[in-house]
Amino acid sequence: MLRLLVCAVLLPVSALALGQRKPVLPQIDLPHSYYHRELYLPQLTSGPAAVAWSPDGQWLVYAMQGFLWRQRVNGPVAEQLTDSDGTDHQPDWSPDGARIAFVRYDGSAMELMLLEVATGAVTPLTSGGAVNVDPRWSPDGTRLAWVSTAGTGHFLLHTAFVRDGRLAEIRTVVADHRSAMPRYYYSPFDHAINPAWTPDGKSIVFVSNREVPHGTGDIVRLAADGSGSMEVLRREETNWQTRPDVSPDGTRLVYASYLGGQWHQLWLLPLSGGGYPIPLTYGEFDNVGPRWSRDGRQIAFISNRTGTTSLWVVDVVSGEQRQVVPRERRFLAPRRPLTVKVQDEAGRPLAARLSVTDARGRFFAPDGAWIHADDLLIPERQRMETRYVHGAGEWRMFVPPGPLEIKVARGPGYAVVRRKVDAQASVTVTLPRLAFPGKWWSGDLHLHMNYGGRYRNTPAQLVQQARAEGLDLVYNLVVNKEQRVPDIAAFLPGPDPASTGGVLLLHGEEFHSSYWGHVGLLGLQRLILPGYNAYPFTAVASPWPHNAAVADMAHAQGGVMGYVHPFESDVDPSRDERLTNELVLDAALGKVDYYEAVGFSDHLSTAAVWYRLLDCGLRLPAGAGTDAMANYSSLRGPVGLNRVYVKAQGALSRESFLAGLKAGRTLATNGPLVGLRVGKAEPGDTVKLPAGSALQYHAWLRSNVPVTKLEVIWNGQVAARHDVNGMSADVAGEIAANESGWILARAWSENGNEDVLDIHPYATTSPIYVTVRGRPHRSRPAATWALHWLDRLEKTTLANPDYRTTREREAVLQDISRASGIYKSCSAEQN
Repeated sequence: MLRLLVCAVLLPVSALALGQRKPVLPQIDLPHSYYHRELYLPQLTSGPAAVAWSPDGQWLVYAMQGFLWRQRVNGPVAEQLTDSDGTDHQPDWSPDGARIAFVRYDGSAMELMLLEVATGAVTPLTSGGAVNVDPRWSPDGTRLAWVSTAGTGHFLLHTAFVRDGRLAEIRTVVADHRSAMPRYYYSPFDHAINPAWTPDGKSIVFVSNREVPHGTGDIVRLAADGSGSMEVLRREETNWQTRPDVSPDGTRLVYASYLGGQWHQLWLLPLSGGGYPIPLTYGEFDNVGPRWSRDGRQIAFISNRTGTTSLWVVDVVSGEQRQVVPRERRFLAPRRPLTVKVQDEAGRPLAARLSVTDARGRFFAPDGAWIHADDLLIPERQRMETRYVHGAGEWRMFVPPGPLEIKVARGPGYAVVRRKVDAQASVTVTLPRLAFPGKWWSGDLHLHMNYGGRYRNTPAQLVQQARAEGLDLVYNLVVNKEQRVPDIAAFLPGPDPASTGGVLLLHGEEFHSSYWGHVGLLGLQRLILPGYNAYPFTAVASPWPHNAAVADMAHAQGGVMGYVHPFESDVDPSRDERLTNELVLDAALGKVDYYEAVGFSDHLSTAAVWYRLLDCGLRLPAGAGTDAMANYSSLRGPVGLNRVYVKAQGALSRESFLAGLKAGRTLATNGPLVGLRVGKAEPGDTVKLPAGSALQYHAWLRSNVPVTKLEVIWNGQVAARHDVNGMSADVAGEIAANESGWILARAWSENGNEDVLDIHPYATTSPIYVTVRGRPHRSRPAATWALHWLDRLEKTTLANPDYRTTREREAVLQDISRASGIYKSCSAEQN
């Protein structure tokens, strides 16, 4: 029986942002796009990137803020060379000095272009809609080598002659090949990337992962026509940014490596196989993209030692380094100064997120700002993905004359404001705060301060990012990136000293078992290392310690464990023969303290799994985390995109926040704010009722984007759906409670919205638990589903040859048996 008493307050809204959000550059057929897109593909940065030398060694050409620029090595003036509706990247100067090959991104493809230096004329070299990157001229200037996805969706090495401004005799140097090697973060198809010619033009040095299980592969050499076999010059774990460059005398090469450390530095290696590398640069930051000068005396490169990208030159003989700074910029078209200020409703400066675009859709930002790009877009509405910067409340930049659109946001608790401006030199935007019931703390439980991206993040910078998104708390989860653990030196057991201005920064850990499922560990006193398992061909190939053992180690420290970015699709254990995720086991044994109900996963599929566990009588609070790589220029983000709101009690501290999280006094969201009350009970509470009772609920919605559905879920089913089609609602209703169970509210829309940088708007409360006649809630179908899942775990555990000892295997099997007993009792005790 269901009776609804609906009391809704609906606000008028603009037209909905229709359409599904889709990945940027979907023609790339590779897993984990967030890695190769940031670590390999060129990105828009406010500082210099992808440098190359002029043939006479007097000039450098580089990409910056979406355009190509040239600058004298010893001069302060940067001269703009290109201006288009797209963004320009990865220039390479021809040996005769007359032309520059480069990459142009138009929002749908990356094409090779040819710039005539004398006239500024630009002509396309490719136009097939593929992703074409890494253009490199041959020493005689007759050919180009580059990497393209054309025809395969995979990064493969190509060469062609350049004749009359066109490519001729295009050759795929390394054919498409599927490897038998087990890989997780990389495609089963091999790639060939980062080409560089030898001085005689007879061979190409590049990076290949042919039959390599981890990393992006070896540095190899191959004849330019593809004949013969690859010669391995250096075998070590690499990560997209190796970019070898051969010295003009052909005796050695320079490349970027993180060998033995957490950051890329420049290394020198003999070109003859079998030599040993030596480091050329040192530091706790990245030096990447090295290019030799034509005289072999200097190497230009890109560094993030200042936080953002910057251009440097190192003397190969003395090791002296100096920065090449564009102190003056000469634009191809007029620019004018613009200042944008953001304030709260009391007129005080307010940290926020800012986007400024012109009528051509081009993005503009202050010099030195960290530009971030979304990883999804709505093709029907967006030519380019959303880009933005964070700031403390005031930004100064140079923009073209003409109309601009300014968009300001600050997380779910504030309105999103757009302003159209014309010739104003200064614009002030007031950002209204949304009013919603109760007092809450908002926190992002899952982000990574540094993870191999373009920028170098620090605790102070991360706090600024969090403050601009209106967060009260952020958890930096220390985690490995292959062999590296970039933030290991930042870990502290308590609040970071950078916690200022109302933001509490804490450090935890993501235990990286891609076999059992990733888990977040909060409130640790010390890290659990190495922090991952089940890595084939390594000393940690064993799946042990499994997540239950990891949870025990965390709990022994007073820590908290939760499953993160759970599921991209619903789980059917009767069909999935390769199922190894351990969630159902750990939930049954009481190891799981929270569940990322909103995270880097499919929200509805994640909810379907969560609901079945709740139907087995388990109590599992909703958490949320973005899994943002906060030093990426292209990321799933921003920081705080997915966040959990914890009902505030007392003063904010690590202990009070985690206590509220574990108690389930939470809502999880990527935009909408939603709440639920049954009588006086709120999420995390238990309501005790006699038989034949009715649940009278009140739900509310507040949102800075339109939401189409406000739903009440009772025991895994939609018991009431309020089609609100708005941004604010208060509803009430009644549900017959003939059995024990749980109830929660969720708000969402099927379609994406360009102001919510996630797949679609979605929010959920944690459950309110309902006990009727003192009996626990039990569901035989849910228990049967869980038992099928455990059967899969048992079979894979028995069959897996990588356990080091019988004791390891038996420890897992014993936990499976214990969990099975719990679900069997659940099935037998169905309501």
